[in-house]
Amino acid sequence: MKTPLALAGGLAALLLALSSVYTLSETEQAIITQFGKPVGGVVSTPGLHAKVPFVQTLHRFDKRWLEYDGDPNEIPTRDKKYVWVETYARWRVADALRFFQAVRDERGGQSRLDDIVDGETRNAVASFDLIEIVRSSNRPFTKMEELEGIGSSEVATIATGREKIARRILERAAKITPEFGVELVDVRFKRISYTDSVQQSVFQRMIAERKRIAERSRSEGQGRAAEIRGQKERDVLAASSVGYRDAQQLKGTADARAASIYARAYGRDPGFYDFTKSLETLRTALDRDSTVVLSTDSELLRYLKSSKGR
Repeated sequence: MKTPLALAGGLAALLLALSSVYTLSETEQAIITQFGKPVGGVVSTPGLHAKVPFVQTLHRFDKRWLEYDGDPNEIPTRDKKYVWVETYARWRVADALRFFQAVRDERGGQSRLDDIVDGETRNAVASFDLIEIVRSSNRPFTKMEELEGIGSSEVATIATGREKIARRILERAAKITPEFGVELVDVRFKRISYTDSVQQSVFQRMIAERKRIAERSRSEGQGRAAEIRGQKERDVLAASSVGYRDAQQLKGTADARAASIYARAYGRDPGFYDFTKSLETLRTALDRDSTVVLSTDSELLRYLKSSKGR
């Protein structure tokens, strides 16, 4: 009987010892509550600490910067354009005691940030036109000619800009969060997009604009192609004219030279010239089946007669 009792006593003592101490890491801080009420203030020193077992309860909180990722909200801008806006932020538990008393835990802190950040975001977006929210500066567009036909609100002058609007949200929200023991260090726009009802019309306008630009480019290309083809035809015609002229000049020179050679050759013996020309005429004018009736005094028969007499 002593052995089971001793074992039970040992386990009870061990459980009591474990319930009497706790450890904190470098990234943690804690609050001790007794019957639901905080006692002893904030414990932020890392290491081993003691508490009253079974009576006091330990509540741990992270010291590090935490991430807040807001849900998308449909918000109207000042120029009555409905957009979906998503924000994100960075925060930490600056006063663990106040944080515990106000929101109890990190889930409660995220819920409180939803109310604060989303509320300030809604107020800020509703105070500015859409162009102020999506652009941060008056940096000129890369190709302004591609924006011809777009409404003036899309290319209006930026007076505030997205970054300053985000800082405004941060400044106003950061004044509220210390009431809950929270320090808010950064708020940014994660995403801004049109609602479905507006998005289709925007896409159709973008498509029409791009088609107009493409058609203009095609027209310019066709005009340039026609100009190049015309220039090619002119160049070909000019080259052909020069070539034909040079060929005719060479041909004329050759013909003149050939005529001169023939004249000199035939001038040496006119009778031989007459004889060869007569034979050439007979060869080209008559064939094997031709019948020709000539008078006796024909020039073509003159050489035939003289040769017969010989």
